[in-house]
Amino acid sequence: MFDKVFSQQAFDEALAIIVNEFPMAIWETFYVTVLSTAFAIILGLPLGVLLVAGEKNGVLPLPAWLMQVLNVVINLLRSVPFLILMILVFPLSRLIVGTTVGTVASIVPLVIAAFPFIARLVESSLREVNPNIIEAAESMGSTPFQIITKVMIPESVPSLISNATIAITTILGYSAMSGIIGGGGLGKIAINYGYYRYKYLVMLIAVILLILMVQVFQSLGTYLATKCDKRLKK
Repeated sequence: MFDKVFSQQAFDEALAIIVNEFPMAIWETFYVTVLSTAFAIILGLPLGVLLVAGEKNGVLPLPAWLMQVLNVVINLLRSVPFLILMILVFPLSRLIVGTTVGTVASIVPLVIAAFPFIARLVESSLREVNPNIIEAAESMGSTPFQIITKVMIPESVPSLISNATIAITTILGYSAMSGIIGGGGLGKIAINYGYYRYKYLVMLIAVILLILMVQVFQSLGTYLATKCDKRLKK
């Protein structure tokens, strides 16, 4: 089997696919990952803030039943496997983008799968903020909105960036899985050529490129988190 995988014919076919299809696939994977992460942060960040600020002893207490509903919804969405979630949101994808297949359509299930995860990451980051700082802000008469925007979020920026890096690499992995339902990018190439056509060399190259993209996102996120961490500044 390995003789066929690494034969001259396999190399020639892989080279043709790399030249003709990989550039667009890399771009599709990149922009789907970045857009999905951005939309997920837009939904998940306020939700994560509410999970902390809305507690009984938080800066903006919310009704207990509402907090319970938020937690149940988040836990419910997080518990659904991504492959099943992609199928479940077909009607929503068709409503928003007009189709259930393709690169753009894959953004909808990616966002729905990611924003509860991001909400929990934001919650974790905000809980790391020193409560003494929050109490000091309250004693000076700061409003809940001011405490959230000028104390809690700024103090947790390094942790938020680190967790955003975790989120974007997770979404990158999900984007590869979306190739099963016709999503574009490297995942589609890996499935179409590696699984359906037994061109394992092409699949191997697609996997290597996905790993490299994860390394790039991780390195950039670590760098930004380090730059923003006041504790590491002299």
